Amino acid sequence: QVQLVESGGGLVQAGGSLRLSCAASGRTFSAYAMGWFRQAPGKEREFVAAITWSLGNTYYSDSVKGRFTISRDNAKNTVYLQMNNLKPEDTALYYCAAAGYIRVLTTSREYDYWGQGTQVTVSS
Repeated sequence: QVQLVESGGGLVQAGGSLRLSCAASGRTFSAYAMGWFRQAPGKEREFVAAITWSLGNTYYSDSVKGRFTISRDNAKNTVYLQMNNLKPEDTALYYCAAAGYIRVLTTSREYDYWGQGTQVTVSS
């Protein structure tokens, strides 16, 4: 059974930085795609960034491109989301997701496994 546990959320001022972590367990993830999504109150869940575990191919939403960086540590089975120059509109519950594909995936319905989420709040 795949388990994803997010951490690293918190309260930060606009312009600040946070690094989210997603610890994955339960199987070998070399043929998996990993993604970060977020959901703000009253809004739909939206794609943030994705990475393939094997080759490290990445993809970002336009709203975070140039500010966020997704990466992975194969030895630790952990995926990271480095968030810089945070804005109040980045405030949301951030989720980590995994799927058994070897390409980047950008829609939530393509992912099979989800973490519980970690809250990010950016004050103005």
